[in-house]
Amino acid sequence: MRPWRLLPHRHRPWQASDALLAFPLALIAVIVVVDLLTPIGIPMGPLLVVAPAITASFAGAFATAMVAAIAVAGLVAVGVILDQNLLNTMYFQSQIISLVVVSVIVTVFRYLRDRRTRELAQVRTVSEAAQRVVLRPLPQRLGPLRVASVYLAAQEQAQIGGDVYAAARTADSTRLIVGDVMGKGLTAIGDAALLLFAFREAAHRQAALPDLLTYLEHSVCWNLAESSEPEKAGECFITAVVVDIPDASPRMRMVSCGHPPPLLLRGRQVITLHPTRPAPPLGLGELAGPDYRADTFMLEPGDLLLLYTDGVVEARSPEGVFYPLAERAASWGEDETPLALVHHLREDLLAHVGGRLADDAAVIAVQRAPGD
Repeated sequence: MRPWRLLPHRHRPWQASDALLAFPLALIAVIVVVDLLTPIGIPMGPLLVVAPAITASFAGAFATAMVAAIAVAGLVAVGVILDQNLLNTMYFQSQIISLVVVSVIVTVFRYLRDRRTRELAQVRTVSEAAQRVVLRPLPQRLGPLRVASVYLAAQEQAQIGGDVYAAARTADSTRLIVGDVMGKGLTAIGDAALLLFAFREAAHRQAALPDLLTYLEHSVCWNLAESSEPEKAGECFITAVVVDIPDASPRMRMVSCGHPPPLLLRGRQVITLHPTRPAPPLGLGELAGPDYRADTFMLEPGDLLLLYTDGVVEARSPEGVFYPLAERAASWGEDETPLALVHHLREDLLAHVGGRLADDAAVIAVQRAPGD
């Protein structure tokens, strides 16, 4: 095998950081020249350790090791040029050993950092793939509706958590679901995936909205009964709200299962859509015996419907103040498109909490386009 095939960066494209390598190399040259020109009693060689340390701040482990090797070679060259007997002194040998040890430590830490960066990139790639499979992006148009959504995961390096949303088209309407799975981590993601798959399977059927909720309740209960954590079987549930928006009628139907009530923005007016008979969360049907009844609300052209999870309204500022969703939505709601509204809410929510959420948050804005 030819030796250059062992080099990991042989086929790596040129990067801007490669030009920065000239700085530590020039620094090595300057230190070597100065050390040769100064008296033997004033050593400059220990300063060579700065070169690999600087290289590790912008280049990879391979480049750091190469610069470190050049620095060691420069220090040895100083000893040879000044006096070969200098190499045999304990003082000069200690300089070389110190430079080698520090260079190895810097290179190893750079290697570990690069490996950690690659692992995080792989985690992000897998997370994004899972999000595309489980939490599919909503189209900007669903029949006569304009739609926009935003999802903010609280868990670091995650793209999806326990909050879910989905949309499905029937022959003459659009159905949407927004839910919040109790818990976090892989268990919550699994329960969220099951709810979304069950909704996508049954939502397109021409069944009444209460029948759809009954089907979802049975699916969730079956999944919880087969849970890998039986000790939490009685503690798992999913809050959800499902809406059915007809294409030709402004009468929107809604069933809420323990979920925060949606907001209806009509100009500067904000109307909270409280259900008359809220049902218990999905997964608790065997305990409560739910009777799903759909409430009817008017969604006129130009009105904007805001569906969200409790991670939005329960988000606290550093001072402990809850996020005032209705107040903030009213300040932007008039003449705003759904996409612009969710963008404003996302930026304002992150600013309110100081940049990081304690719980997952999801928002969907739906508007019946004027003139459709």
